[in-house]
Amino acid sequence: MRIGHFGRKKGISVSFEFFPPKTEKGWEELFQAVARLVPLHPSFVSVTYGAGGSTRTRTHDLVVRIQRETGIPVVAHLTCVGSNRDEVRAIVHEYVAAGIHNILALRGDLPAGASESDAFLADGFRHAVDLVRFLKQEFPQVSIGVAGFPEGHPRTPNRLREMDYLKAKIDAGADYMITQLFFDNHDFYDFQARCELAGIDVPIMAGVMPIISRRNLERMADLAAGTRFPAGLLRSIRRAHDDESVRHVGVHWATEQVRDLIDNQVAGIHFYTLNRSRASEDICKTLGLKHYLDLDA
Repeated sequence: MRIGHFGRKKGISVSFEFFPPKTEKGWEELFQAVARLVPLHPSFVSVTYGAGGSTRTRTHDLVVRIQRETGIPVVAHLTCVGSNRDEVRAIVHEYVAAGIHNILALRGDLPAGASESDAFLADGFRHAVDLVRFLKQEFPQVSIGVAGFPEGHPRTPNRLREMDYLKAKIDAGADYMITQLFFDNHDFYDFQARCELAGIDVPIMAGVMPIISRRNLERMADLAAGTRFPAGLLRSIRRAHDDESVRHVGVHWATEQVRDLIDNQVAGIHFYTLNRSRASEDICKTLGLKHYLDLDA
């Protein structure tokens, strides 16, 4: 199935993101975590690359296995970093042959210690818009997603130019957008309005990540540079006396975010799980979320 323009239709997309583990045991545990989501009928799950495509083969194997054994549609991440056109072409051919027709096109993070001259190959892609354009030309049957940044793109401090770059990705052929995580819905609604002003009319799925521990909070601050943590959230976490209490605070905050987003008719909710799906499952069950299977075949 193609993700395509399902967000334009009635119903809300609910999806989950996972990243490649570092150990053999972790890969099996990750697959089991994804399998637990089957009763929730998620719209799709997405699987990231490691930095610089370092887990490319394992990611491919996991993506194919998820779709084959669970029936959940999968969005496979592709990055510009460390990839040339022939490699990307071969990867996408393999995905299409396996029945996977959904790609999230990203610039990608540089591996630790790598320079941009090392990370971007001569016959590759320097920007996500280049990758989108290539995929649209070579694989018109594939549905392409891109990233959005409600709090601002970390590498583009000029907020006007940021929207120009985002619009260029849509014009190049992107079908939908998944945002970076945020904790204040006002940031998302403002971003959504600025997209409308820029002429961006694709479905925008809101990225939500429940906080499950103080360590988890610190990791978010490191991984999602520039993320704004509202004072009310931090105040509630400070009152929590242990990690179980912090988890309750984080899940409650995210639940209220999702409830408000749904009430305001968001196209979709995309949960960043950090490979721990329980908190996201709890939110879905609390709110009675049901997937509307309304995808383009």
